[in-house]
Amino acid sequence: MKRIGVLTSGGDAPGMNAAIRAVVRAGIYYGCKVYGINRGYCGLLEEDFEEMELSSVGDIIQKGGTILKSSRCEEFRTDSGLKKASEILKKHQIDYLIAIGGDGTFKGLEKLSAYGIPSIGIPATIDNDLAYTDYTIGFDTAISTATDAISKIRDTSASHERIHIVEVMGRECGDLALYTGLAGGAEAVLIPEEEMTVEDIAFRLKTTQLRGKKHSIIILSEGVHDITALKQNVEKETGFDLRLTILGHVQRGGNPTAFDRILASRLGIRAIELIMEGSSTKVVGIARNEIVDVEIQEALDMKKEIRKDFYEMIKILSI
Repeated sequence: MKRIGVLTSGGDAPGMNAAIRAVVRAGIYYGCKVYGINRGYCGLLEEDFEEMELSSVGDIIQKGGTILKSSRCEEFRTDSGLKKASEILKKHQIDYLIAIGGDGTFKGLEKLSAYGIPSIGIPATIDNDLAYTDYTIGFDTAISTATDAISKIRDTSASHERIHIVEVMGRECGDLALYTGLAGGAEAVLIPEEEMTVEDIAFRLKTTQLRGKKHSIIILSEGVHDITALKQNVEKETGFDLRLTILGHVQRGGNPTAFDRILASRLGIRAIELIMEGSSTKVVGIARNEIVDVEIQEALDMKKEIRKDFYEMIKILSI
């Protein structure tokens, strides 16, 4: 009987609970024992394990966050931390480790494999910044959350004839800003993959004003510009009065969409199937609506490409 450990690590993402549920129930279905590891790699180093039963994951598919909690663990990044983690897993006779998270989580798995720990990764991050998979768990929900917020902001910006800059998460990947901008009808989207100057923004705003539209939405991916400095520079260039909104961690919360629940279920089951097939050091994902699996290092080496067609669509639709 295989013994499987499962944890969630890094930033939480809606749909993580659905993935945990799929791993636990598929694992038990195939005759395995599944142990939840609380608080990610920190909980692993503290031996915070609990055996999961079918009832442990009842009524969680619709819930945001993660019942196993999450954390970022500096000790796990060290050689001594990795060695300690491998010894703990062997002590508890864990045959496989499944980790649900983003690129940092996967890097941890890849390093842990060097200590003889078979592992499988499941992608869950609202950034959608992993190149090997079309979508990560939580991304669709984050788009919906951000788009809903922008719709509300647009109501008030239209009422007061104002221009709003809305900052969304994303770090080094502009997918969340790009998809949200397209869904929310933004006049401009600033992402790390494409350069847009203050002069470009000013031109677009002036163009929409000339055709009679007195309110606009600008989507900013965090880290591309300081939002306050951007506001001041655009105001100086245009003479318009701008308002700022930082959506922040609201984008991480909320009940997962049907898409994320289904994706998480498919990926969780496939992770268990790979274990039953004897595979390890792999990550699962989705490409062209088919579930795929890739070697962890290969997945991490892939370069994420932005949807340039989406970026061009925003330019066309915002004239």
